[in-house]
Amino acid sequence: MGEAEEERRESGWAYLWSVAVEKFLEGVSRFQKNVYPKHQDLFEKLALGQRPDALFITCADSRIDPCLLTQTKPGELFICRVIGNVIPPFPDAIGGVSATIEYAVGVLRVPEVIVCGHTDCGVMRGALNPEALEAYPNVTAWLRYASVDHREQEPSAERLLALTQDNVVAQLKNLRSHPTVAARLEEGDLALHGWVYHIGPGAVTVYNESSQMFEATGA
Repeated sequence: MGEAEEERRESGWAYLWSVAVEKFLEGVSRFQKNVYPKHQDLFEKLALGQRPDALFITCADSRIDPCLLTQTKPGELFICRVIGNVIPPFPDAIGGVSATIEYAVGVLRVPEVIVCGHTDCGVMRGALNPEALEAYPNVTAWLRYASVDHREQEPSAERLLALTQDNVVAQLKNLRSHPTVAARLEEGDLALHGWVYHIGPGAVTVYNESSQMFEATGA
């Protein structure tokens, strides 16, 4: 590749990057002009501290917007986003996820924790076919927390949904292994919830621990 071509490629990437960032900055300008003034009292109150109603643990997938989905305002959700909405069991893989849980449950003392999976999850596909991700060692290592009973290169939608549901249940179990969560559960002032967000219809199913089934929410 010649120097001129390399410069064109670099300038092309810079252009694509600047288009995206310009769009985001225009959004910030619209926020400052149109949104902030309508909610100034709320933002001034939030500037002094937070008291969220729940810790919401979900996937980093760009199609999920927790606040849009739950119709919550700033300050109501403490959000942890990580691919596959995976929660490593304590004390394995202590890091950002573990620290977020500890802070939300131990310091902020949120009363609810919601673990929310979603349909068409790439991490669940990767767990079924890990060979496709061998070039990405960190992703591959993370997949071990989403265990599956057998491999499948082209899973059906039903199989993928079942694995997504099983993963949410597994992550709830891992969540209970964290000391701050276990202590709060023992105190009786913390509730855990498992959800699956169905992207196409915009619906949520909720895990019922008694029936061990995911059930539709009321309209």
